[in-house]
Amino acid sequence: MGEKIDDASITAQVKMALALHRSTSALSTTIATKRGVITVGGKAKNKAEKALVTKLVKDIHGVKSVKNRMTVE
Repeated sequence: MGEKIDDASITAQVKMALALHRSTSALSTTIATKRGVITVGGKAKNKAEKALVTKLVKDIHGVKSVKNRMTVE
């Protein structure tokens, strides 16, 4: 049987991944998780940071899709 991961666990993993990566800011990023779908908001320094956040989040186990609503400063 496959392992079921809850939204709170996924959110915690996303926050940790963003906090540990030197090119992203967990402090200026909001995370919402609903049934494995992550909605990311906040401000990115540039388009590259916004794209990086999407990639990092997609790579987390249990994430089904990512809606990146970050704005570029």
